[in-house]
Order: sequence, then C-alpha cells, then structure tokens
Amino acid sequence: MQVNGEQVTLERPMSVADYLTEHGYRPERVAVELNGAIVPRGKREEAMLDDQAVMEIVQFVQGG
Repeated sequence: MQVNGEQVTLERPMSVADYLTEHGYRPERVAVELNGAIVPRGKREEAMLDDQAVMEIVQFVQGG
C-alpha cells in the first residue's frame, strides 16, 4: 500500500485506527484520506487497509 507517497508493506490486515496507533500517530491530531475519501474519526476502526490502498495522513501541529 502507499502512505503519504511511500510504499509500505502491511504485516497483516488492519484498520486505519490500528495503523495510526501502531505507527505512533495521535488519532485526535490527524486527518486521514483513504483511496481519495476522508475517513471520519468514528469510521477508522471499520475502514480496512489492503495492499492496494492509498492513504494520506495529515498531522495538525500547534504553533505559528
């Protein structure tokens, strides 16, 4: 699959929520687009990733 423009190999089937947790993202501080569609926070557990998935993760940062 592709994450933020880089090829990534999934070790096992997982949800978007699992991916975020396992890769150290703070779920409340990111927006996720999967295959061209925004994944609402409440749907991340059921949105499943596969080898053909394209995901973009945008982190919100404080400061100015």
